[in-house]
Amino acid sequence: MAALRDELSLARERMLERDLRARDIRDPRVLAAMQRVPREAFVEPGMERQAYEDAPLPIGEGQTISQPYMVALMAQAAAINEADRVLEVGTGSGYAAAVLAELVARVDSVERHPSLAATASRRLAALGYLHLHVHVGDGSRGWPAGAPFDVIVVAAAAPAVPPALREQLAIGGRLVIPLGGDGGVQRLCRVTRRAADRFDSDDLGGVVFVPLVGEQGWAEAGEGSRG
Repeated sequence: MAALRDELSLARERMLERDLRARDIRDPRVLAAMQRVPREAFVEPGMERQAYEDAPLPIGEGQTISQPYMVALMAQAAAINEADRVLEVGTGSGYAAAVLAELVARVDSVERHPSLAATASRRLAALGYLHLHVHVGDGSRGWPAGAPFDVIVVAAAAPAVPPALREQLAIGGRLVIPLGGDGGVQRLCRVTRRAADRFDSDDLGGVVFVPLVGEQGWAEAGEGSRG
């Protein structure tokens, strides 16, 4: 067991250097969060030694845990401050939610698969993330009970920015979301709410995500990488 812990610790350090710092992840708080979160706790039993590969791995329900680089990129793009109130759409394994929870005092995360939400909740509680709250629901509609949010991070691609997510942003809030179709061109976008009726958008580059399924997303589910 001690040998495995040492092996995973070295793999985590390699991931930080090779897959994050070498690819322009510079935010020191994000790097520290990625170093602290044990990704091996969020993969399926028997896959621990693959936990720090920069690739998705299966977690059930046809879904996969997101690659570390994308988790770090989205967190960095959101420019998260310690006092921010954060919403994550697409809990998946809970890994990305744990990274966000290392950065702020409260995170709400919405997952449409009840089984994934239950498993993620157990994992996160066992790791001590008691300020992270997982909800089962339609993530395209956000989480109105917790709004407004300073940061919203969406782990699935929408056809357009869901109106509910725009309206749940605080003034000055940042929404990081992939936009585009399943299997087509997708772009990672950051939407900043400058005033009640003014939103600015930045294109952060091409990405590949599963569809955001829901009332304000896509009508049919696709399976793949989230969380």
